[in-house]
Amino acid sequence: QVQLVESGGGLVQPGGSLRLTCAASGINFNLAVMGWYRQAPGKERELVATIISGGSTNYADSVKGRFTISRDNAKNLVYLQMNSVKPEDTAVYYCRLFNQRPTWGQGTQVTVSS
Repeated sequence: QVQLVESGGGLVQPGGSLRLTCAASGINFNLAVMGWYRQAPGKERELVATIISGGSTNYADSVKGRFTISRDNAKNLVYLQMNSVKPEDTAVYYCRLFNQRPTWGQGTQVTVSS
């Protein structure tokens, strides 16, 4: 059974940092293409960042230079390091497995507010 479990969300002040973690199980993680999406209230879900098995990454223009996606293949983990966060980064963040058996995590809330 494929499972993705996110953690690390919470309340953070503008300009602050937060790190999200996605734990994957039930897949060959070394070959997994992973990503993070987010969905703000009243808006469509949007792609934030992706990372392939070799480690190459891509980012949405809105987060380039502020967010970093990375992976630990030994631990089956994907991270999203969020720096210099803005109120518009407020959303539910979802981990996504694109290949093998495409799957969504349950989401973790990130709120950026003073």
